[in-house]
Amino acid sequence: MSYDYIPGATVVGITFKDGVILAAEKRFTYGKFIMSRVGKKVFIITDKVGAACAGMISDMQALVRRLQALIKLRELEIRRPSTPASIAKLMSYLMFENRLTPLLAQVIVGGVVEEPEIYVLDPLGSLIKDAYACVGTGAETAIGVIEAEHKPDLSEDEARQLAIKAIKAAIARDAASGDGVDLLIITKDGIREEAIAF
Repeated sequence: MSYDYIPGATVVGITFKDGVILAAEKRFTYGKFIMSRVGKKVFIITDKVGAACAGMISDMQALVRRLQALIKLRELEIRRPSTPASIAKLMSYLMFENRLTPLLAQVIVGGVVEEPEIYVLDPLGSLIKDAYACVGTGAETAIGVIEAEHKPDLSEDEARQLAIKAIKAAIARDAASGDGVDLLIITKDGIREEAIAF
């Protein structure tokens, strides 16, 4: 099998005491070719839930747009905000629907209702809840950094610094990752976006 056209990325999700950090580097690659240095792989789904994706650009954008539309319709029906668990489950269904021609995207869904939650999905829609997660070609490096330093009562700043450190470590060792970091910081108060160039 040829890996000449596999897209690369490093995406991390980390829970902290009061919320979730989703972070992704900015480089879009197609095999050994860098297509963009300013790509965005983190997405706001609702005012308390976000997603970060690694994989094929078009697949992740189409998946997130479809999910956003379905969630808005669902919230109009049920007249309350959707939980991170229900959003992750719906995304799992959408990905499993396409199992014969899978969406080439790995996804981390994170959010806060009562407590911070992170869910990891593979291209076939398998769903795993965890306290932290890494996906993409730089995941092996990033997970080592996070596992060494993660603890349940991290502050927001500690989690932010850990996410950046994990992605920087992956960027140093994965040619398909680079060009800065986009962050989604999700707490009970809402979502903030941040971009860091380096």
